[in-house]
Amino acid sequence: MKWNRYLQKMKGRSQCPPAVPMTEMLWSWIGSFIGILLVAFAHWGWALQGLDMVMIIGSFGASAVLVYGAIASPLAQPRNLCGGHFFSALIGVACFKVLPEMPELASALAVSLAITVMHLTRTLHPPGGATALIAVIGSERIHDLGFYYAVVPALSGALLMLVVALLVNNLAPTRQYPEFWF
Repeated sequence: MKWNRYLQKMKGRSQCPPAVPMTEMLWSWIGSFIGILLVAFAHWGWALQGLDMVMIIGSFGASAVLVYGAIASPLAQPRNLCGGHFFSALIGVACFKVLPEMPELASALAVSLAITVMHLTRTLHPPGGATALIAVIGSERIHDLGFYYAVVPALSGALLMLVVALLVNNLAPTRQYPEFWF
């Protein structure tokens, strides 16, 4: 075995990318602030008031990085954002339901199957892996949602963030979002 060649791969291929202009940082900040604020208001405010539901999940923080901070990435496009969260949520819930007494195995299966399904459906969105994992390790409130978790919060929260991404990212003269829809 050629260990030296193997270890050489870990050096990387190129240098760090250039710094992002301050205007890009500002647009990323504005989009992420409004997007997460909207989902948070839906969670704690008007939309779910009086209901024992969840609207905001940790994986939306990572989605915000992509859809407001890396808008040209294939991983940040609408089909990836929405499909990645939706399919991953379904898979996570299914894994929890099949293996509720084995959270270790359910967790590993949820994430690995979510990645596979996102590849198959061309909806790869890294935060989807967290959405699948949350379905397994989440609170009783998450578990009580069952497959509804795929709709609220996963898909509906992603759609709210998408609306903000469309509105805010296209305000800047140097930005265009999305790169593609389907």
